Amino acid sequence: MSEAASRPEGDALTYEQAREELVQVVQRLESGGVPLDESLALWERGEHLAAVCQQRLDGARAKVDAARARTGTPG
Repeated sequence: MSEAASRPEGDALTYEQAREELVQVVQRLESGGVPLDESLALWERGEHLAAVCQQRLDGARAKVDAARARTGTPG
């Protein structure tokens, strides 16, 4: 089983976990020497992790906006 396959899926990852794994994926891709099939799998995992990070950031932004709306604080 590959390292990426043993990791939790996106819904179980925190922003920090997804970001850290994404950094590792990028480093592996940038280092070169990775076979094509593995590079493609890493790229797909990276795309998924980037989406997870964006979802977590969007969720945090929505919470902040909702809190500001309740308190009347301008955004």
